[in-house]
Amino acid sequence: MDIEEQYDKIYRYCFFRLRDRSMAEDVTQETFLRWLASDTYRDRDQTLRYLYTVARHLCSDENASVKPEPLSENVPARDGDTVLCMALKTELEGLSDEDRELVMLRFANGVPVNVLAGLYGVSRFTLYRRLRGILKRLRNGLEG
Repeated sequence: MDIEEQYDKIYRYCFFRLRDRSMAEDVTQETFLRWLASDTYRDRDQTLRYLYTVARHLCSDENASVKPEPLSENVPARDGDTVLCMALKTELEGLSDEDRELVMLRFANGVPVNVLAGLYGVSRFTLYRRLRGILKRLRNGLEG
């Protein structure tokens, strides 16, 4: 596992949840400090699950004190993709926070399904079914 790549992904996840660069940097750093202090999860090869679990809990703690801003940031897009990006952003805003987080983790960060299943405490089958439902809603919203 490439730690630098995972650091970037954990930061992206934290920024997605917190919408604040300095808070996301702090939470990402705290996540990796806790990982380095814990030999238990490294020995059992559950590093990825551990990192996302810690980051998720730390972000939740931060969100309890500060309400994140809505998804209003400019979405970088190539020419011709602007309308599609805006439509996708609108559809993503219509999802629940947990569904939006699940889409981000799976498709933006490429977190494996077995790690996500452990993170959410569900079976892989349940997670696949849930992802299919979310993607279907997004697809229907974009086609409509």
